[in-house]
Amino acid sequence: MHRLPQRFTPFQALRQRFYCSSSHFSSNGKLFVAGLSWYVDEKSLKDAFSSFGEVIEVRIMYDKDTGRSRGFGFVSFSKEYEAKCAKDAMDGKALLGRPLSISFAFDKVRGAPVVVPRISATEDSSK
Repeated sequence: MHRLPQRFTPFQALRQRFYCSSSHFSSNGKLFVAGLSWYVDEKSLKDAFSSFGEVIEVRIMYDKDTGRSRGFGFVSFSKEYEAKCAKDAMDGKALLGRPLSISFAFDKVRGAPVVVPRISATEDSSK
């Protein structure tokens, strides 16, 4: 079985592009990337993921008080398949010394109520 190396280099990304799984998936082409080093900026993050397809947006979240990275960001691809390939290849790989944790991002819904189930006092006392 072929094992992918833990450290990422651009050459390895080109080779890994063709190792993506072909299972059915549903996403919006946007990845949530956690575990970012404080030294990662938008350009280096885009460079790390651009070998998997057309990166249309990269956003790193920063703390508004300190201006320091919060350690996570988002990478958006033009095609869902490219995002899937990038996720498969880069999840767990090190970027600037820190392993990345990658998942598909959920779309933020503005203005929609959040429904949280509550246990009423009558239901709680019957147990």
